Amino acid sequence: MSSKNNLQHFISLALQEDIGSGDITSQIIIPKDKKVSAVLLLKEEAVICGLDIAREVFRTVDGSIKFQARSKDANSEKAGKIMARIQGNARAILKAERTALNLLSHLSGAATLTRKFGEAVKPYKARIYDTRKTIPGLRELQKYAVKTGGGHNHRMGLYDGVLIKDNHIAALLSATGVSRGPSAVRALAEAAKKKMPKGKKLEIEVISLSEFKEALKARPDIIMLDNMKISDIKEAVRIRERQSIRTPLDYARGKQGRKILIEVSGGVHLDNVREIAKTGADIISIGALTHSAKAVDMSLEVTDD
Repeated sequence: MSSKNNLQHFISLALQEDIGSGDITSQIIIPKDKKVSAVLLLKEEAVICGLDIAREVFRTVDGSIKFQARSKDANSEKAGKIMARIQGNARAILKAERTALNLLSHLSGAATLTRKFGEAVKPYKARIYDTRKTIPGLRELQKYAVKTGGGHNHRMGLYDGVLIKDNHIAALLSATGVSRGPSAVRALAEAAKKKMPKGKKLEIEVISLSEFKEALKARPDIIMLDNMKISDIKEAVRIRERQSIRTPLDYARGKQGRKILIEVSGGVHLDNVREIAKTGADIISIGALTHSAKAVDMSLEVTDD
Protein backbone atom coordinates (compact mmCIF):
# COMPACT_ATOMS: atom_id res chain seq x y z
CA MET A 1 0.00 0.00 0.00
CA SER A 2 1.07 3.62 -0.43
CA SER A 3 1.43 3.95 3.33
CA LYS A 4 1.51 1.80 6.44
CA ASN A 5 -1.73 3.42 7.62
CA ASN A 6 -3.48 2.38 4.41
CA LEU A 7 -2.23 -1.18 4.81
CA GLN A 8 -3.39 -1.33 8.40
CA HIS A 9 -6.82 -0.03 7.42
CA PHE A 10 -7.10 -2.64 4.68
CA ILE A 11 -6.02 -5.47 7.00
CA SER A 12 -8.49 -4.35 9.66
CA LEU A 13 -11.34 -4.44 7.14
CA ALA A 14 -10.28 -7.88 5.88
CA LEU A 15 -10.11 -9.28 9.41
CA GLN A 16 -13.47 -7.77 10.35
CA GLU A 17 -15.00 -9.40 7.29
CA ASP A 18 -13.82 -12.83 8.48
CA ILE A 19 -14.00 -12.55 12.27
CA GLY A 20 -17.09 -10.40 12.68
CA SER A 21 -18.29 -10.67 16.28
CA GLY A 22 -15.76 -13.39 17.07
CA ASP A 23 -14.37 -16.84 16.25
CA ILE A 24 -17.02 -18.84 18.08
CA THR A 25 -15.43 -22.22 17.28
CA SER A 26 -12.12 -21.33 18.95
CA GLN A 27 -13.91 -19.64 21.84
CA ILE A 28 -15.81 -22.86 22.53
CA ILE A 29 -13.00 -25.43 22.25
CA ILE A 30 -9.62 -23.64 22.62
CA PRO A 31 -8.49 -22.56 26.12
CA LYS A 32 -8.07 -18.79 26.33
CA ASP A 33 -4.38 -18.90 27.23
CA LYS A 34 -3.35 -21.84 25.02
CA LYS A 35 -0.04 -21.26 23.17
CA VAL A 36 0.89 -23.06 19.95
CA SER A 37 3.53 -23.14 17.24
CA ALA A 38 2.64 -23.28 13.56
CA VAL A 39 4.22 -23.04 10.12
CA LEU A 40 3.16 -21.52 6.83
CA LEU A 41 3.75 -24.37 4.38
CA LEU A 42 4.09 -24.02 0.61
CA LYS A 43 2.44 -26.93 -1.22
CA GLU A 44 3.50 -26.17 -4.81
CA GLU A 45 6.37 -24.39 -6.54
CA ALA A 46 5.81 -20.65 -6.56
CA VAL A 47 7.25 -17.15 -6.35
CA ILE A 48 6.64 -15.90 -2.83
CA CYS A 49 4.84 -12.60 -2.36
CA GLY A 50 3.17 -11.11 0.69
CA LEU A 51 5.14 -12.43 3.68
CA ASP A 52 5.39 -9.00 5.30
CA ILE A 53 1.67 -8.50 4.77
CA ALA A 54 0.92 -11.88 6.36
CA ARG A 55 3.09 -10.87 9.32
CA GLU A 56 1.05 -7.69 9.74
CA VAL A 57 -2.18 -9.68 9.68
CA PHE A 58 -1.06 -11.87 12.59
CA ARG A 59 0.33 -8.93 14.54
CA THR A 60 -2.84 -6.93 14.00
CA VAL A 61 -4.79 -9.69 15.73
CA ASP A 62 -2.21 -10.07 18.51
CA GLY A 63 0.94 -7.98 18.74
CA SER A 64 2.69 -10.65 20.83
CA ILE A 65 2.62 -13.26 18.03
CA LYS A 66 6.13 -14.19 16.85
CA PHE A 67 6.43 -14.44 13.07
CA GLN A 68 9.77 -15.66 11.73
CA ALA A 69 9.98 -15.57 7.94
CA ARG A 70 11.99 -18.40 6.36
CA SER A 71 11.84 -16.99 2.84
CA LYS A 72 11.35 -13.55 1.31
CA ASP A 73 9.28 -11.94 -1.38
CA ALA A 74 10.49 -12.62 -4.95
CA ASN A 75 12.11 -15.93 -3.95
CA SER A 76 11.17 -18.92 -6.10
CA GLU A 77 10.52 -21.84 -3.74
CA LYS A 78 9.72 -25.55 -4.13
CA ALA A 79 6.77 -27.43 -2.67
CA GLY A 80 7.37 -28.30 0.97
CA LYS A 81 9.11 -25.03 1.80
CA ILE A 82 8.34 -23.62 5.23
CA MET A 83 7.77 -19.95 4.50
CA ALA A 84 7.44 -18.84 8.11
CA ARG A 85 7.25 -20.11 11.68
CA ILE A 86 4.64 -18.65 14.00
CA GLN A 87 4.30 -18.81 17.78
CA GLY A 88 1.67 -17.33 20.04
CA ASN A 89 -1.84 -17.52 21.38
CA ALA A 90 -3.78 -20.28 19.62
CA ARG A 91 -7.03 -18.34 19.35
CA ALA A 92 -5.24 -15.34 17.83
CA ILE A 93 -3.33 -17.43 15.30
CA LEU A 94 -6.51 -19.17 14.18
CA LYS A 95 -8.30 -15.84 13.84
CA ALA A 96 -5.61 -14.52 11.53
CA GLU A 97 -5.01 -17.74 9.59
CA ARG A 98 -7.48 -17.42 6.73
CA THR A 99 -6.98 -13.73 6.02
CA ALA A 100 -3.20 -14.14 6.00
CA LEU A 101 -3.36 -17.20 3.72
CA ASN A 102 -5.86 -15.60 1.34
CA LEU A 103 -3.59 -12.63 0.78
CA LEU A 104 -0.35 -14.60 0.66
CA SER A 105 -1.67 -17.24 -1.75
CA HIS A 106 -3.33 -14.71 -4.06
CA LEU A 107 -0.34 -12.37 -4.26
CA SER A 108 2.07 -15.27 -4.72
CA GLY A 109 -0.11 -16.48 -7.57
CA ALA A 110 0.14 -13.13 -9.35
CA ALA A 111 3.90 -12.97 -8.79
CA THR A 112 4.32 -16.54 -10.05
CA LEU A 113 2.33 -15.94 -13.24
CA THR A 114 4.21 -12.71 -13.90
CA ARG A 115 7.54 -14.53 -13.53
CA LYS A 116 6.39 -17.12 -16.10
CA PHE A 117 5.56 -14.41 -18.62
CA GLY A 118 8.86 -12.68 -17.97
CA GLU A 119 10.81 -15.88 -18.55
CA ALA A 120 8.85 -16.54 -21.74
CA VAL A 121 9.89 -13.27 -23.41
CA LYS A 122 13.62 -13.56 -22.73
CA PRO A 123 15.93 -12.46 -24.35
CA TYR A 124 13.73 -9.96 -26.19
CA LYS A 125 13.38 -6.36 -25.07
CA ALA A 126 9.61 -6.48 -24.46
CA ARG A 127 8.59 -5.73 -20.89
CA ILE A 128 5.63 -7.32 -19.17
CA TYR A 129 3.07 -4.86 -17.76
CA ASP A 130 -0.11 -5.27 -15.73
CA THR A 131 -3.41 -3.41 -16.29
CA ARG A 132 -6.21 -1.91 -14.21
CA LYS A 133 -8.08 -5.23 -14.28
CA THR A 134 -7.70 -5.72 -10.54
CA ILE A 135 -9.95 -6.66 -7.63
CA PRO A 136 -11.40 -3.45 -6.14
CA GLY A 137 -9.50 -2.54 -2.98
CA LEU A 138 -6.56 -4.80 -3.86
CA ARG A 139 -4.98 -2.83 -6.70
CA GLU A 140 -1.86 -1.65 -4.88
CA LEU A 141 -1.18 -5.11 -3.47
CA GLN A 142 -1.79 -6.84 -6.80
CA LYS A 143 0.48 -4.41 -8.60
CA TYR A 144 3.10 -4.98 -5.90
CA ALA A 145 2.82 -8.70 -6.68
CA VAL A 146 3.43 -8.03 -10.38
CA LYS A 147 6.59 -6.08 -9.56
CA THR A 148 7.67 -8.85 -7.18
CA GLY A 149 7.37 -11.29 -10.09
CA GLY A 150 9.60 -9.09 -12.24
CA GLY A 151 6.88 -7.24 -14.14
CA HIS A 152 6.07 -3.56 -14.46
CA ASN A 153 3.09 -1.45 -13.46
CA HIS A 154 0.88 0.32 -15.97
CA ARG A 155 -1.32 3.13 -14.66
CA MET A 156 -2.30 2.84 -11.01
CA GLY A 157 -5.53 4.63 -11.86
CA LEU A 158 -7.24 7.02 -14.23
CA TYR A 159 -5.29 9.90 -12.72
CA ASP A 160 -1.88 8.56 -13.80
CA GLY A 161 -1.88 9.37 -17.48
CA VAL A 162 -3.91 9.97 -20.62
CA LEU A 163 -4.91 6.74 -22.35
CA ILE A 164 -7.43 7.17 -25.16
CA LYS A 165 -9.20 3.83 -25.52
CA ASP A 166 -11.90 2.57 -27.84
CA ASN A 167 -14.78 3.66 -25.60
CA HIS A 168 -13.38 7.17 -25.31
CA ILE A 169 -13.31 7.33 -29.09
CA ALA A 170 -16.79 5.82 -29.42
CA ALA A 171 -18.29 8.14 -26.79
CA LEU A 172 -16.88 11.26 -28.41
CA LEU A 173 -17.69 10.32 -31.98
CA SER A 174 -21.24 9.25 -31.11
CA ALA A 175 -22.00 12.84 -30.17
CA THR A 176 -20.58 14.22 -33.40
CA GLY A 177 -21.92 11.77 -35.93
CA VAL A 178 -18.41 11.17 -37.26
CA SER A 179 -17.48 7.54 -37.99
CA ARG A 180 -14.36 6.03 -36.48
CA GLY A 181 -11.41 5.99 -38.81
CA PRO A 182 -7.68 6.70 -38.97
CA SER A 183 -8.10 10.46 -39.38
CA ALA A 184 -10.49 10.64 -36.41
CA VAL A 185 -8.06 8.75 -34.20
CA ARG A 186 -5.25 11.09 -35.13
CA ALA A 187 -7.42 14.15 -34.54
CA LEU A 188 -8.33 12.96 -31.06
CA ALA A 189 -4.70 12.36 -30.16
CA GLU A 190 -3.70 15.80 -31.40
CA ALA A 191 -6.57 17.43 -29.52
CA ALA A 192 -5.59 15.63 -26.32
CA LYS A 193 -1.99 16.81 -26.62
CA LYS A 194 -3.12 20.43 -26.46
CA LYS A 195 -4.73 19.83 -23.06
CA MET A 196 -2.22 17.40 -21.58
CA PRO A 197 -1.45 17.88 -17.86
CA LYS A 198 2.21 18.67 -17.34
CA GLY A 199 4.40 15.63 -16.81
CA LYS A 200 1.80 13.09 -17.95
CA LYS A 201 2.20 10.69 -20.87
CA LEU A 202 -0.18 10.33 -23.79
CA GLU A 203 -1.16 6.88 -25.05
CA ILE A 204 -3.75 5.99 -27.66
CA GLU A 205 -5.26 2.63 -28.57
CA VAL A 206 -5.57 1.61 -32.22
CA ILE A 207 -7.17 -1.42 -33.86
CA SER A 208 -5.60 -1.42 -37.34
CA LEU A 209 -2.42 -0.56 -39.20
CA SER A 210 -4.13 2.37 -40.90
CA GLU A 211 -5.04 3.83 -37.50
CA PHE A 212 -1.50 3.15 -36.29
CA LYS A 213 0.03 5.11 -39.16
CA GLU A 214 -2.16 8.12 -38.42
CA ALA A 215 -1.56 7.87 -34.67
CA LEU A 216 2.19 7.98 -35.34
CA LYS A 217 1.77 11.38 -36.97
CA ALA A 218 0.27 12.74 -33.74
CA ARG A 219 3.46 11.68 -31.91
CA PRO A 220 2.01 10.30 -28.66
CA ASP A 221 4.30 8.69 -26.12
CA ILE A 222 2.81 5.21 -26.56
CA ILE A 223 0.57 3.55 -29.14
CA MET A 224 -1.35 0.49 -27.98
CA LEU A 225 -2.09 -2.18 -30.58
CA ASP A 226 -5.33 -3.79 -29.46
CA ASN A 227 -5.96 -7.42 -30.45
CA MET A 228 -3.91 -7.14 -33.62
CA LYS A 229 -2.39 -10.06 -35.54
CA ILE A 230 1.29 -10.94 -35.13
CA SER A 231 1.92 -9.98 -38.75
CA ASP A 232 0.37 -6.55 -38.18
CA ILE A 233 2.39 -6.03 -34.99
CA LYS A 234 5.58 -6.80 -36.93
CA GLU A 235 4.56 -4.33 -39.62
CA ALA A 236 3.77 -1.64 -37.05
CA VAL A 237 7.24 -2.02 -35.53
CA ARG A 238 8.80 -1.90 -39.00
CA ILE A 239 6.90 1.29 -39.86
CA ARG A 240 7.91 2.89 -36.58
CA GLU A 241 11.57 2.06 -37.20
CA ARG A 242 11.53 3.16 -40.84
CA GLN A 243 9.86 6.50 -40.20
CA SER A 244 11.85 7.10 -37.00
CA ILE A 245 9.05 9.22 -35.60
CA ARG A 246 9.77 10.12 -32.01
CA THR A 247 7.99 11.76 -29.11
CA PRO A 248 8.29 15.53 -28.74
CA LEU A 249 9.30 15.51 -25.07
CA ASP A 250 12.94 16.41 -25.59
CA TYR A 251 12.76 18.53 -28.74
CA ALA A 252 12.44 21.76 -26.78
CA ARG A 253 15.77 20.97 -25.14
CA GLY A 254 17.49 20.39 -28.46
CA LYS A 255 17.58 16.64 -27.98
CA GLN A 256 16.64 13.95 -30.46
CA GLY A 257 13.58 12.84 -28.54
CA ARG A 258 12.55 9.36 -27.50
CA LYS A 259 11.19 6.68 -29.77
CA ILE A 260 7.42 6.22 -29.63
CA LEU A 261 6.74 3.04 -27.68
CA ILE A 262 4.57 0.26 -29.05
CA GLU A 263 2.38 -1.62 -26.59
CA VAL A 264 0.57 -4.86 -27.42
CA SER A 265 -2.60 -5.75 -25.55
CA GLY A 266 -5.46 -8.21 -25.89
CA GLY A 267 -5.39 -11.97 -26.37
CA VAL A 268 -1.95 -12.38 -24.80
CA HIS A 269 -1.20 -15.72 -23.11
CA LEU A 270 1.79 -17.90 -22.34
CA ASP A 271 1.49 -19.75 -25.63
CA ASN A 272 1.90 -16.65 -27.80
CA VAL A 273 3.72 -14.06 -25.69
CA ARG A 274 7.15 -15.08 -27.00
CA GLU A 275 6.02 -14.61 -30.61
CA ILE A 276 4.71 -11.18 -29.67
CA ALA A 277 8.01 -10.28 -28.01
CA LYS A 278 9.89 -11.33 -31.16
CA THR A 279 8.12 -8.61 -33.14
CA GLY A 280 10.09 -5.87 -31.40
CA ALA A 281 7.17 -4.48 -29.37
CA ASP A 282 8.28 -2.56 -26.31
CA ILE A 283 5.44 -3.33 -23.88
CA ILE A 284 3.12 -6.31 -23.53
CA SER A 285 0.23 -5.62 -21.14
CA ILE A 286 -1.64 -8.57 -19.67
CA GLY A 287 -4.81 -8.33 -17.60
CA ALA A 288 -4.54 -11.98 -16.61
CA LEU A 289 -1.61 -11.19 -14.31
CA THR A 290 -4.10 -9.85 -11.80
CA HIS A 291 -7.58 -10.97 -12.82
CA SER A 292 -6.83 -14.62 -13.62
CA ALA A 293 -3.75 -15.66 -11.67
CA LYS A 294 -4.28 -18.96 -9.87
CA ALA A 295 -3.89 -18.75 -6.10
CA VAL A 296 -0.91 -20.73 -4.85
CA ASP A 297 -1.66 -23.78 -2.70
CA MET A 298 -0.36 -23.22 0.83
CA SER A 299 -1.53 -23.86 4.37
CA LEU A 300 -0.98 -23.12 8.03
CA GLU A 301 -0.11 -26.21 10.04
CA VAL A 302 -0.03 -26.35 13.84
CA THR A 303 3.10 -28.23 14.91
CA ASP A 304 4.23 -30.09 18.02
CA ASP A 305 7.28 -27.92 18.74
